[in-house]
Amino acid sequence: MGTIVSVGTAVPPHSIHQQEVREFARHLFRDSFSDVDRLLGIFDRTAIQTRWFSRPREWFEQDHSFSDRNEAYIEAACRLGEAAVRRCLDRVGLEPYEVDVFLFVSTTGLATPSIDAHLINRLGMNPHVRRTPIWGLGCAGGAVGLSRAMETARAYPEARVLLLTVELCGLTFRREDRSKSNLVASSLFADGAAAVLLVGDRATVPRPTSGPRLLDAMSTTWRDSLEIMGWEVCDDGLQVVFSKDIPSIVRREVRPNVDRFLARRKLVCSDIHRWITHPGGLKVLQAYREAMDLPAEKLHHAQEVLRNYGNMSSATVLFVLEREMRESHEPGEYGLVTALGPGFSSELVLLQWEER
Repeated sequence: MGTIVSVGTAVPPHSIHQQEVREFARHLFRDSFSDVDRLLGIFDRTAIQTRWFSRPREWFEQDHSFSDRNEAYIEAACRLGEAAVRRCLDRVGLEPYEVDVFLFVSTTGLATPSIDAHLINRLGMNPHVRRTPIWGLGCAGGAVGLSRAMETARAYPEARVLLLTVELCGLTFRREDRSKSNLVASSLFADGAAAVLLVGDRATVPRPTSGPRLLDAMSTTWRDSLEIMGWEVCDDGLQVVFSKDIPSIVRREVRPNVDRFLARRKLVCSDIHRWITHPGGLKVLQAYREAMDLPAEKLHHAQEVLRNYGNMSSATVLFVLEREMRESHEPGEYGLVTALGPGFSSELVLLQWEER
């Protein structure tokens, strides 16, 4: 099935406190909404303190073409992706050229050749490494990447599979877009990258470490829900689509979906010891707690990641996974990776910790 042996994360150099972003938004949106002060309350309700961006605040005060944004995306994605990969591999003493399969996930920019091809050159990877770039999965991309990595390790049990997610949500911000959706997005999204090394059952690494095995995964795409989340392509970039109905969908749809998934392994929700949940926002986390009847401490890693980094789209759930990997686990404990994304879709991945 494959075992997760290492996770490495990276953030860009520019950290901005949430209150600074709030004041930036006040200045930008004050002529668009007569009740701007009331709307700005969302910045205080996110529970976010700090976010990280690949460009300084001054960059966001200027207009940018789609071409300018995408050029910035390629440069920053390569730099951030390289940092995350090196941290991930260094933890187990593996060199980049020893990776057999390279999966790359992103939704916030375009590149052909894709970013993984750039990184093969930058990192000195094996020219014969099997690579698969995956685009368009949004916040679900990290969990989907784990699922594809699990399937690859099952097919190639000798393989060392590297998953990299890079999201530069900040570069998609369009100051010309004065919609409420853009105001909400400006209170949540940020930049980050995460890399995961997963090994097949017959693969080795120089410094063996213990981690969870991936047992199963399930994808769900709900019908007639395309308008819930995504991008609209505009002349100067990508315009966010972000429905206020997401928390109510979580309350209504997530529990039956999780129950159905766990039943395949003759498990129930109370069997899950570790919840590795993508923190789309505070309201989404609260909706998860209500839907799954979870105490607050079950989502404390997700809450901490949201507080310190914001929503980094597909990379965020892997930041939560990295924190979970630092914990001690009893043999046999189950973990559940959960994320929602455009489609509107759900991704679930079942993990289990084994004997050290």
